Amino acid sequence: MNTDRIEKKILLRASRSRVWRALTDSKEFGEWFGVKFDEPFTPNKPLRGTLMPTFVDEEVAKRQKPYEGKQFDIVVAQIEPERLFSFRWHPYAVDPAVDYSSEPTTLIEFVLEDAAGGTMLTVTESGFDAIPIERRAQAFEMNSQGWGMQMRLIEKYLAHDVRVAGQG
Repeated sequence: MNTDRIEKKILLRASRSRVWRALTDSKEFGEWFGVKFDEPFTPNKPLRGTLMPTFVDEEVAKRQKPYEGKQFDIVVAQIEPERLFSFRWHPYAVDPAVDYSSEPTTLIEFVLEDAAGGTMLTVTESGFDAIPIERRAQAFEMNSQGWGMQMRLIEKYLAHDVRVAGQG
């Protein structure tokens, strides 16, 4: 078993440009992911958001509710239009009594590829082996579950687009 990286894939029934916008427009990202940003994503610029329940799924929103209002800090690493969006963060940094700033970060990469019927999204989070041993396993497990949930959220978010467009 690889303990350093999590990888999830999903076929999204949306165009590559639509998936790209859902990933890289900070407002849209926040709606499905469950975080509010007041600024756009900019490479190499630290960005602070505020966790909030997702608008996409009531059940997931309930699970996110205990974290509402907590800080969500990232640094965008790369933006390669319609191919790669990546950022760094401190994984599962949820204890307000802990200063995670001296810990290594993990790298999250969203890679888009054309696929029959839509766009293949691959999300990879790597760098867990550098996380302090006392919290590494829990961060890995929680984020593994979390990325599975986030893949379903972006799928539901984009599916709602299709339903709304079909009604117009």
